Amino acid sequence: QVQLVESGGGLVQTGGSVRLSCAASGSIFNIHGMGWYRQGSGKQRDLVACITSGSSTNYADSVKGRFTISRDNAKNTVYLQMSSLKPEDTAVYYCNFCPFALGSWGQGTQVTVSS
Repeated sequence: QVQLVESGGGLVQTGGSVRLSCAASGSIFNIHGMGWYRQGSGKQRDLVACITSGSSTNYADSVKGRFTISRDNAKNTVYLQMSSLKPEDTAVYYCNFCPFALGSWGQGTQVTVSS
């Protein structure tokens, strides 16, 4: 069974940067799109960035130009470089396949942006 483990979150100031990492257990990582999702307090979990197996990328309008998703297939790892952070970016960030996620989610990693 595929396991996805997120790390790298923390408390940062408005305008700061952080890089999130997601380690995947299975070899199918290399043939599926991978995405980062986020869920703010009291909100639904939404896709914010997706990278295909061919490394094409798509971003939600709210993060376009500020976040960069990348993947290292040799390490079964996907990254989210987050820059110019805003308080509205505060959320728990999760990785999963995209555009259709698996039903099972990891613990996520909390990103809190202070104003």
